[in-house]
Amino acid sequence: MSDTQIRDLIAEAIKDNDVILFMKGTPDQPACGFSMRTVGMLQSLDVPFAAVDVLPDPRIRQELSSLSNWPTIPQLFHNGELLGGCDIVTEMYESGELATTLGVETPADAPAEAPTGHPAQAAPMGIENRLR
Repeated sequence: MSDTQIRDLIAEAIKDNDVILFMKGTPDQPACGFSMRTVGMLQSLDVPFAAVDVLPDPRIRQELSSLSNWPTIPQLFHNGELLGGCDIVTEMYESGELATTLGVETPADAPAEAPTGHPAQAAPMGIENRLR
């Protein structure tokens, strides 16, 4: 698969999913603390989301960063727009802006501070990783 094809598939995935997280690992097995924390925040808000593991092919990360102009992983998109990486998503979560932006109510049992532990067991919406 060419770099252009990978970039096109990334753009299509962003367009086709209301909320999509490009991350290291999977929601069930995050491969870095930042990805784990971002998944935990989405799950604590009960937000259905698609996820793409950037680790299987380094070109996925390269083409994603070229497309988004954002160098770090994870990257969270909503309605085709980049919200940011873990630090920005954490700030949005703690201020309540993330729930508002994603159009959800903050559950009464959601922690005020961004979750740092292992993500909850709620399963996210699945997505086929066609970027390999």
